[in-house]
Amino acid sequence: MKTQATAKFVGTSARKTGLVAALIRGRRAIDARHILAATNKRATVPVGKVLESAIANAENNHGMKAANLVIEAVLIGPGPTLKRSMPRAKGSASAIRKRSSHITVVVSDGKSAAKLVSSSKEEKVEAKGTGVEQARSGQGKGSSDKTGSVIERETVVTEAKAEKASKKEEAKEEAK
Repeated sequence: MKTQATAKFVGTSARKTGLVAALIRGRRAIDARHILAATNKRATVPVGKVLESAIANAENNHGMKAANLVIEAVLIGPGPTLKRSMPRAKGSASAIRKRSSHITVVVSDGKSAAKLVSSSKEEKVEAKGTGVEQARSGQGKGSSDKTGSVIERETVVTEAKAEKASKKEEAKEEAK
């Protein structure tokens, strides 16, 4: 079950808050607390408060245990910008933008998140196929389009060479 907490109009820019949010996204709630405590950034305070609020919501409203909670999402959005001015030389003024942000932390009991992660990994493996087969069929890494990187093409070539070498060894063994 998902539970969330939101803080609006936080006086830190969304860009700075997003850096802190990236540190805890997808981790266990207990680990996220330790990471935020050890991080030396101003945005860790509001993100930590929202995290604690989400954990408290899950415990009090849904009867979940803090030890089982996983951070499913940390959403950071821009809030309104306060426009101020700073006096400059020769009677002019320059604009100062005081940015704010909205922070939302979504926690879950970990059961649904674990299912999503395992199913997405299985889909990627099934869709990926082998690089050698894709190269021979003209798809994927070794295709004839010129957008693939050199590293990807080298990987396909080395896989193909390894496959040829193994076939030669098999042929030698059959000949004996």
